[in-house]
Amino acid sequence: MIGDIVETKQCQLKDPMDLFYSGQVVKICAPMVRYSKLAFRTLVRKYSCDLCYTPMIVAADFVRSAKARDSEFTTNKGDHPLIVQFAAKEAQILCDAARIVCPFADGIDLNCGCPQRWAMAEGYGACLINKPELVRDMVRHVRNQIDNPRFSVSIKIRIHEDLKRTVDLCQKAEATGVSWITVHGRSVEERHQPVHYDAIKIIKQSTSIPIVANGDIKTLKDAENVHHLTGADGVMVARGLLANPAMFAGYEETPLKCIQDWVEIALEHGTPFTCFHHHLMYMMERITSKQEKKVFNVLSSTSAVLDYLNNYYGV
Repeated sequence: MIGDIVETKQCQLKDPMDLFYSGQVVKICAPMVRYSKLAFRTLVRKYSCDLCYTPMIVAADFVRSAKARDSEFTTNKGDHPLIVQFAAKEAQILCDAARIVCPFADGIDLNCGCPQRWAMAEGYGACLINKPELVRDMVRHVRNQIDNPRFSVSIKIRIHEDLKRTVDLCQKAEATGVSWITVHGRSVEERHQPVHYDAIKIIKQSTSIPIVANGDIKTLKDAENVHHLTGADGVMVARGLLANPAMFAGYEETPLKCIQDWVEIALEHGTPFTCFHHHLMYMMERITSKQEKKVFNVLSSTSAVLDYLNNYYGV
Protein backbone atom coordinates (compact mmCIF):
# COMPACT_ATOMS: atom_id res chain seq x y z
CA MET A 1 0.00 0.00 0.00
CA ILE A 2 3.05 2.26 -0.08
CA GLY A 3 1.97 3.48 -3.53
CA ASP A 4 -1.13 4.98 -1.97
CA ILE A 5 0.99 6.69 0.65
CA VAL A 6 3.64 8.09 -1.68
CA GLU A 7 1.25 9.94 -3.97
CA THR A 8 -0.11 11.78 -0.95
CA LYS A 9 3.11 13.78 -0.75
CA GLN A 10 1.84 15.90 -3.62
CA CYS A 11 -1.34 16.96 -1.86
CA GLN A 12 -1.87 20.11 0.17
CA LEU A 13 -2.29 18.98 3.76
CA LYS A 14 -4.89 20.77 5.84
CA ASP A 15 -4.35 22.29 9.25
CA PRO A 16 -6.73 20.51 11.64
CA MET A 17 -6.41 23.42 14.09
CA ASP A 18 -8.33 25.59 11.61
CA LEU A 19 -11.36 23.38 12.23
CA PHE A 20 -11.38 24.23 15.93
CA TYR A 21 -11.45 27.95 15.23
CA SER A 22 -14.18 27.80 12.58
CA GLY A 23 -16.96 28.51 15.09
CA GLN A 24 -18.56 25.12 14.39
CA VAL A 25 -18.46 22.01 16.56
CA VAL A 26 -15.81 19.73 15.01
CA LYS A 27 -17.25 16.30 14.13
CA ILE A 28 -14.65 13.58 14.55
CA CYS A 29 -14.42 9.86 13.74
CA ALA A 30 -12.69 8.09 16.64
CA PRO A 31 -9.72 5.73 16.39
CA MET A 32 -11.24 2.23 16.23
CA VAL A 33 -9.20 -0.96 16.09
CA ARG A 34 -9.84 -2.71 12.74
CA TYR A 35 -12.57 -0.25 11.78
CA SER A 36 -11.37 3.35 11.27
CA LYS A 37 -9.28 2.37 8.26
CA LEU A 38 -9.05 4.21 4.95
CA ALA A 39 -12.24 2.80 3.38
CA PHE A 40 -14.43 3.67 6.38
CA ARG A 41 -12.80 7.11 6.72
CA THR A 42 -13.62 7.71 3.06
CA LEU A 43 -17.27 6.83 3.76
CA VAL A 44 -17.78 9.06 6.83
CA ARG A 45 -16.08 12.01 5.11
CA LYS A 46 -18.91 11.87 2.52
CA TYR A 47 -21.38 12.42 5.38
CA SER A 48 -20.13 15.58 7.15
CA CYS A 49 -17.32 14.10 9.25
CA ASP A 50 -14.66 16.83 9.63
CA LEU A 51 -11.68 14.93 11.01
CA CYS A 52 -10.70 11.24 11.09
CA TYR A 53 -8.30 9.19 13.19
CA THR A 54 -6.54 5.98 12.19
CA PRO A 55 -6.87 2.95 14.46
CA MET A 56 -4.32 2.96 17.30
CA ILE A 57 -0.87 1.86 16.05
CA VAL A 58 1.89 0.64 18.39
CA ALA A 59 4.69 3.11 17.65
CA ALA A 60 7.56 0.74 18.44
CA ASP A 61 6.32 -1.88 15.92
CA PHE A 62 5.61 0.82 13.35
CA VAL A 63 9.15 2.24 13.60
CA ARG A 64 10.82 -1.18 13.61
CA SER A 65 8.92 -2.99 10.87
CA ALA A 66 8.21 -2.01 7.26
CA LYS A 67 5.60 -4.79 7.20
CA ALA A 68 3.79 -3.13 10.15
CA ARG A 69 3.91 0.24 8.38
CA ASP A 70 2.41 -1.19 5.19
CA SER A 71 -0.40 -3.04 6.97
CA GLU A 72 -1.22 -0.44 9.64
CA PHE A 73 -1.15 2.82 7.70
CA THR A 74 -2.73 3.46 4.32
CA THR A 75 -3.94 6.81 3.08
CA ASN A 76 -4.63 8.72 -0.14
CA LYS A 77 -5.09 12.26 -1.45
CA GLY A 78 -8.67 12.65 -0.22
CA ASP A 79 -7.97 11.32 3.28
CA HIS A 80 -7.52 14.67 5.04
CA PRO A 81 -7.46 16.06 7.63
CA LEU A 82 -6.06 12.87 9.15
CA ILE A 83 -4.69 12.14 12.63
CA VAL A 84 -2.55 9.04 13.20
CA GLN A 85 -2.99 7.67 16.71
CA PHE A 86 -0.04 5.96 18.38
CA ALA A 87 0.42 3.90 21.51
CA ALA A 88 3.83 4.81 22.93
CA LYS A 89 5.73 5.01 26.21
CA GLU A 90 9.08 6.40 25.02
CA ALA A 91 9.50 9.92 23.69
CA GLN A 92 12.07 9.13 20.98
CA ILE A 93 10.08 6.22 19.55
CA LEU A 94 6.98 8.42 19.35
CA CYS A 95 9.08 11.08 17.57
CA ASP A 96 10.43 8.54 15.09
CA ALA A 97 6.89 7.33 14.33
CA ALA A 98 5.67 10.93 13.97
CA ARG A 99 8.50 11.70 11.57
CA ILE A 100 7.53 8.74 9.35
CA VAL A 101 3.87 9.82 9.04
CA CYS A 102 4.45 13.57 9.01
CA PRO A 103 4.56 13.96 5.19
CA PHE A 104 1.27 12.04 4.81
CA ALA A 105 -0.87 13.08 7.78
CA ASP A 106 -1.96 16.28 9.51
CA GLY A 107 -1.04 15.30 13.07
CA ILE A 108 -0.48 12.54 15.59
CA ASP A 109 -2.38 11.63 18.74
CA LEU A 110 -0.94 9.90 21.79
CA ASN A 111 -3.33 7.30 23.21
CA CYS A 112 -3.63 7.84 26.98
CA GLY A 113 -7.11 6.32 27.23
CA CYS A 114 -7.13 2.69 26.08
CA PRO A 115 -8.24 0.63 29.13
CA GLN A 116 -7.48 -2.80 27.64
CA ARG A 117 -5.36 -5.00 29.88
CA TRP A 118 -2.73 -5.80 27.25
CA ALA A 119 -2.13 -2.10 26.53
CA MET A 120 -1.82 -1.14 30.18
CA ALA A 121 0.43 -4.14 30.92
CA GLU A 122 2.77 -2.87 28.18
CA GLY A 123 2.78 0.63 29.65
CA TYR A 124 0.52 2.07 26.93
CA GLY A 125 -2.92 3.64 26.90
CA ALA A 126 -4.78 4.66 30.04
CA CYS A 127 -1.89 3.98 32.44
CA LEU A 128 -0.27 7.14 31.01
CA ILE A 129 -2.85 9.37 32.74
CA ASN A 130 -0.94 8.51 35.92
CA LYS A 131 2.35 9.64 34.35
CA PRO A 132 1.81 13.33 33.50
CA GLU A 133 5.56 14.03 33.32
CA LEU A 134 6.06 11.26 30.74
CA VAL A 135 3.10 12.54 28.67
CA ARG A 136 4.55 16.04 28.84
CA ASP A 137 7.96 14.73 27.78
CA MET A 138 6.55 12.85 24.79
CA VAL A 139 4.51 15.84 23.58
CA ARG A 140 7.50 18.17 24.00
CA HIS A 141 9.84 15.87 22.06
CA VAL A 142 7.48 15.60 19.10
CA ARG A 143 6.92 19.37 19.14
CA ASN A 144 10.69 19.98 19.12
CA GLN A 145 11.60 17.41 16.47
CA ILE A 146 8.87 17.91 13.87
CA ASP A 147 9.68 20.95 11.75
CA ASN A 148 6.16 21.59 10.46
CA PRO A 149 4.46 24.00 12.92
CA ARG A 150 1.04 23.12 11.43
CA PHE A 151 1.45 19.44 12.37
CA SER A 152 -0.79 18.81 15.39
CA VAL A 153 0.15 16.83 18.50
CA SER A 154 -2.89 15.83 20.58
CA ILE A 155 -3.69 13.37 23.36
CA LYS A 156 -6.75 11.25 24.15
CA ILE A 157 -7.39 10.53 27.82
CA ARG A 158 -9.79 9.03 30.34
CA ILE A 159 -10.56 10.76 33.63
CA HIS A 160 -9.31 10.00 37.16
CA GLU A 161 -11.61 9.29 40.09
CA ASP A 162 -10.06 12.45 41.53
CA LEU A 163 -10.73 15.02 38.80
CA LYS A 164 -8.05 17.38 40.15
CA ARG A 165 -5.46 14.92 38.82
CA THR A 166 -7.05 15.02 35.35
CA VAL A 167 -7.11 18.82 35.33
CA ASP A 168 -3.43 18.82 36.39
CA LEU A 169 -2.54 16.41 33.56
CA CYS A 170 -4.40 18.57 31.00
CA GLN A 171 -2.80 21.80 32.21
CA LYS A 172 0.67 20.24 32.07
CA ALA A 173 0.01 18.99 28.53
CA GLU A 174 -1.30 22.43 27.53
CA ALA A 175 1.84 24.12 28.89
CA THR A 176 3.94 21.79 26.73
CA GLY A 177 2.14 22.79 23.54
CA VAL A 178 -0.43 20.03 23.03
CA SER A 179 -2.81 21.05 20.21
CA TRP A 180 -6.03 19.70 21.76
CA ILE A 181 -7.18 17.05 24.22
CA THR A 182 -9.91 14.47 23.70
CA VAL A 183 -11.58 13.44 26.94
CA HIS A 184 -13.47 10.17 27.23
CA GLY A 185 -15.67 10.99 30.21
CA ARG A 186 -15.19 7.71 32.08
CA SER A 187 -12.50 6.38 34.40
CA VAL A 188 -10.31 3.41 33.46
CA GLU A 189 -12.57 1.02 35.43
CA GLU A 190 -15.82 2.28 33.91
CA ARG A 191 -17.17 0.67 30.74
CA HIS A 192 -20.91 1.17 30.26
CA GLN A 193 -21.64 3.52 33.14
CA PRO A 194 -23.00 6.98 32.25
CA VAL A 195 -20.41 9.41 30.86
CA HIS A 196 -19.33 12.19 33.24
CA TYR A 197 -20.04 15.16 30.98
CA ASP A 198 -19.71 17.43 34.03
CA ALA A 199 -16.05 16.36 34.27
CA ILE A 200 -15.46 17.31 30.62
CA LYS A 201 -17.02 20.70 31.33
CA ILE A 202 -14.65 21.30 34.26
CA ILE A 203 -11.64 20.34 32.10
CA LYS A 204 -12.85 22.71 29.37
CA GLN A 205 -13.19 25.54 31.91
CA SER A 206 -9.71 24.80 33.32
CA THR A 207 -7.83 25.00 30.01
CA SER A 208 -7.63 27.34 27.05
CA ILE A 209 -6.95 24.83 24.27
CA PRO A 210 -9.65 22.98 22.30
CA ILE A 211 -11.29 20.09 24.18
CA VAL A 212 -13.07 17.23 22.41
CA ALA A 213 -15.83 15.30 24.21
CA ASN A 214 -16.05 11.53 23.72
CA GLY A 215 -18.43 8.86 25.02
CA ASP A 216 -21.98 7.68 24.22
CA ILE A 217 -22.71 10.08 21.36
CA LYS A 218 -25.03 8.20 19.02
CA THR A 219 -26.88 10.88 17.02
CA LEU A 220 -26.29 14.40 15.76
CA LYS A 221 -28.72 15.57 18.45
CA ASP A 222 -26.56 13.86 21.10
CA ALA A 223 -23.53 15.65 19.66
CA GLU A 224 -25.26 19.03 19.94
CA ASN A 225 -26.44 18.26 23.49
CA VAL A 226 -22.95 17.24 24.61
CA HIS A 227 -21.52 20.41 23.09
CA HIS A 228 -24.02 22.49 25.08
CA LEU A 229 -23.48 20.48 28.29
CA THR A 230 -19.68 20.63 28.22
CA GLY A 231 -18.71 23.61 26.06
CA ALA A 232 -16.45 21.19 24.15
CA ASP A 233 -15.05 22.41 20.83
CA GLY A 234 -15.50 19.03 19.16
CA VAL A 235 -17.23 15.67 19.56
CA MET A 236 -15.62 12.31 18.84
CA VAL A 237 -17.79 9.32 17.96
CA ALA A 238 -16.97 5.61 17.66
CA ARG A 239 -19.87 3.13 17.92
CA GLY A 240 -22.43 5.73 16.85
CA LEU A 241 -20.64 6.06 13.50
CA LEU A 242 -20.23 2.31 13.09
CA ALA A 243 -24.01 1.95 13.48
CA ASN A 244 -24.73 4.96 11.27
CA PRO A 245 -21.85 6.40 9.23
CA ALA A 246 -24.22 9.16 8.02
CA MET A 247 -25.03 10.33 11.55
CA PHE A 248 -23.07 13.60 11.33
CA ALA A 249 -25.15 14.52 8.27
CA GLY A 250 -28.27 14.34 10.45
CA TYR A 251 -29.63 10.89 9.50
CA GLU A 252 -31.34 9.03 12.36
CA GLU A 253 -30.45 5.65 10.86
CA THR A 254 -28.20 4.50 8.04
CA PRO A 255 -29.74 5.52 4.69
CA LEU A 256 -29.64 3.02 1.83
CA LYS A 257 -27.50 5.49 -0.13
CA CYS A 258 -24.83 5.18 2.58
CA ILE A 259 -24.93 1.36 2.33
CA GLN A 260 -24.56 1.68 -1.44
CA ASP A 261 -21.60 4.05 -0.95
CA TRP A 262 -19.96 1.61 1.47
CA VAL A 263 -20.26 -1.27 -0.99
CA GLU A 264 -18.66 0.80 -3.75
CA ILE A 265 -15.88 2.22 -1.54
CA ALA A 266 -15.08 -1.13 0.09
CA LEU A 267 -14.87 -2.94 -3.23
CA GLU A 268 -12.73 -0.16 -4.71
CA HIS A 269 -10.31 -0.34 -1.75
CA GLY A 270 -10.16 -4.14 -1.73
CA THR A 271 -11.51 -4.27 1.84
CA PRO A 272 -11.17 -7.83 3.27
CA PHE A 273 -14.50 -9.66 3.41
CA THR A 274 -14.73 -9.92 7.22
CA CYS A 275 -14.29 -6.17 7.64
CA PHE A 276 -16.66 -5.39 4.73
CA HIS A 277 -19.33 -7.70 6.21
CA HIS A 278 -18.91 -6.52 9.83
CA HIS A 279 -19.39 -2.89 8.84
CA LEU A 280 -22.62 -3.82 7.04
CA MET A 281 -23.83 -5.76 10.09
CA TYR A 282 -23.32 -2.65 12.23
CA MET A 283 -24.93 -0.34 9.66
CA MET A 284 -27.99 -2.54 9.18
CA GLU A 285 -28.52 -3.37 12.87
CA ARG A 286 -31.37 -0.86 13.25
CA ILE A 287 -33.02 -1.42 9.88
CA THR A 288 -33.22 -5.24 9.77
CA SER A 289 -35.50 -7.70 11.57
CA LYS A 290 -34.22 -10.54 13.75
CA GLN A 291 -35.02 -12.98 10.97
CA GLU A 292 -33.11 -10.93 8.39
CA LYS A 293 -30.10 -10.70 10.72
CA LYS A 294 -30.07 -14.50 11.10
CA VAL A 295 -29.65 -14.81 7.35
CA PHE A 296 -27.43 -11.82 6.63
CA ASN A 297 -24.98 -12.25 9.51
CA VAL A 298 -23.91 -15.75 8.44
CA LEU A 299 -23.27 -14.96 4.77
CA SER A 300 -19.70 -15.97 3.97
CA SER A 301 -18.70 -14.34 0.69
CA THR A 302 -18.75 -10.93 -0.95
CA SER A 303 -20.90 -12.24 -3.79
CA ALA A 304 -23.48 -13.64 -1.32
CA VAL A 305 -23.64 -10.27 0.47
CA LEU A 306 -23.99 -8.37 -2.82
CA ASP A 307 -26.78 -10.70 -3.98
CA TYR A 308 -28.59 -10.29 -0.66
CA LEU A 309 -28.36 -6.47 -0.74
CA ASN A 310 -29.53 -6.41 -4.35
CA ASN A 311 -32.45 -8.78 -3.77
CA TYR A 312 -33.74 -7.22 -0.53
CA TYR A 313 -32.74 -3.57 -0.76
CA GLY A 314 -32.07 -2.88 -4.43
CA VAL A 315 -28.47 -1.98 -3.57
